[in-house]
Amino acid sequence: MNYNIAVIKGDGIGPEIVDQALKVLGAVGGVYGHSFKYEEVLAGGAAIDAVGKALPAHTLDVCKASDAVLLGAVGGWKWDDLPGGERPETALLGLRRELGLFANIRPAMLFEELAGACPLRPELTAGGIDLVVVRELTGGIYFGERGVKQTEDMGEAAYDMEMYSEGEVRRIGVVAFDMARKRSKRLTSVDKANVLESSRLWRRVMTELAGDYPDVELSHLYVDNTAMQLIKNPRQFDVIVTSNMFGDILSDEASMITGSLGMLPSASLAASGVGMYEPSHGSAPKMTGLDTANPMATVLSAAMMLRYSAGLADEADAVENAIKAVLAEGYRTPDLFTEGKTKIGTSEAGDLIAARVKKTART
Repeated sequence: MNYNIAVIKGDGIGPEIVDQALKVLGAVGGVYGHSFKYEEVLAGGAAIDAVGKALPAHTLDVCKASDAVLLGAVGGWKWDDLPGGERPETALLGLRRELGLFANIRPAMLFEELAGACPLRPELTAGGIDLVVVRELTGGIYFGERGVKQTEDMGEAAYDMEMYSEGEVRRIGVVAFDMARKRSKRLTSVDKANVLESSRLWRRVMTELAGDYPDVELSHLYVDNTAMQLIKNPRQFDVIVTSNMFGDILSDEASMITGSLGMLPSASLAASGVGMYEPSHGSAPKMTGLDTANPMATVLSAAMMLRYSAGLADEADAVENAIKAVLAEGYRTPDLFTEGKTKIGTSEAGDLIAARVKKTART
């Protein structure tokens, strides 16, 4: 089968880690007989430097015409002085909006081989951690009205508006309930309904939607309590659904209890099935070119692309199992390295994972 993939390597370590994902996809294609056609386009800081705009029209056209988008990372200190509307990160918001990517899926799994990297006490993680944060991605405070104004006595003020419609909450709720139904049938909806009007609407719609899923147990938690509970007892969670800003924060917290941001993939999905796949971490400009970045989150994102956009579950399993095999053999990138393990760089990690795909995919 043939798949057209738009590739945005981005900034900082983005090109290095995306190259490893492409290396692994090449191994998948060779084993399973698939053809992946890549078209590389610019976004973020690299696009600003090249054409003066974070999201060029050509990039958007290519992404819209592709089966999926594979993204490295955007942003970095180099562009920190640009006005908010011109920064590299605006490319992400534009892609999400223009591609209709309203559902962000961020799994947080503690690999058995990395149990020692988790900062929590062993008794809190015994049996493993396997949860998913479903984050609404195109609404809320990041896309609301914003501006600055002068106050009478306190100087300049800035504001950002949080707003959600019933339809926005319902469609992300359907994604989360469907996912919970396929897992352990437990869904936690996170809000701040004791303070925010938008959260009260969120909770009402989620409660109404629960009537369509009698087999799924729905619970509600305030966001501050959720942040505490993720540390106190992460195993109580299976699927978490929440708003754009809350999901941004909680998914990063969930990622750290699994050992490293370098292990956390991400998928942003549209109703059409088109998706954008990227690691949960940033561009890490200080690590650029040092061959020290962990590419596994990006490779796992490519596995999610195989699963969600291409419908290739066996191939996705093969990639995930290859990473588990590399970890089981004691190989560690610097972010995961401990005494007694074998330290490897970015490129070698990609080589090892690709080799294990070739070796284990059909065993």
